[in-house]
Amino acid sequence: MMQIPKQSVIQKFHIKLIGSLVILLGLLIASNQLLKLDIGALIQNFDQFLALLKEMMHPDWKSAPFVVQPILETIQMALIGTTIGTVLAIPASVIAARNVVPNKWVTGTIRIIFNIVRTLPDLLLAALFVAIVGIGPYAGVLTLSVFSFGMITKLFYECIETVDYGPMEAILTTGGKRSSMVIFAVLPQVASRFVSYILYTFEINVRASTVLGYLGAGGIGQQLQTSLSEFRYDQTAVIILAILVVVLVIDGVSNYARERLQ
Repeated sequence: MMQIPKQSVIQKFHIKLIGSLVILLGLLIASNQLLKLDIGALIQNFDQFLALLKEMMHPDWKSAPFVVQPILETIQMALIGTTIGTVLAIPASVIAARNVVPNKWVTGTIRIIFNIVRTLPDLLLAALFVAIVGIGPYAGVLTLSVFSFGMITKLFYECIETVDYGPMEAILTTGGKRSSMVIFAVLPQVASRFVSYILYTFEINVRASTVLGYLGAGGIGQQLQTSLSEFRYDQTAVIILAILVVVLVIDGVSNYARERLQ
């Protein structure tokens, strides 16, 4: 067989890379023209950002005790919301996986529903649930549950579709049911990635719940809104640092769980 010279392959790669960069640059320029972004205004008002940052460099540590309860509420909201979303997402993602359910009409319909759920912004969901159940963490939990369900289902069924079909076929050919196939052939192959996705969603929910607080959905977000509206950037710094600590802890737990499951 005739071998293609390595230099020719490298040249083709460079041509494709340059072509992609040119297209990307063209899209950036066109987008900037359509949006009429003024980079000069950003540079001109940069001193305001520095003034705000200077105030945040001196955190009001006296307000730290008042951050503990809201941050715990935020973690609890994210934990419950992620758990509810995960419990609902596991069976739903199994039904949406084409290698588990071969009926394209069923999987197609389920995926359309999932797409609709993911299309709804979390702020819109928060506003709806606040109107239904009132201001407080209950609305935040419901919002995060729906958000988690939409996100996790897509990650899960795409993960399920990448598993080795050999064990699945072995169970079916020996007379096993599809439920047995899922339990003994599918879930063991995706368990570690499932845990990683769940912890990743939990981390996102912690950060998302801070934004939901602006709409009265409970958590640290309400306190963050108050500090910003009162121009107490020293208190804002304490809140941001508290959120950072929580995110770092979750990231550490996620890395440890992935290493243990590998």
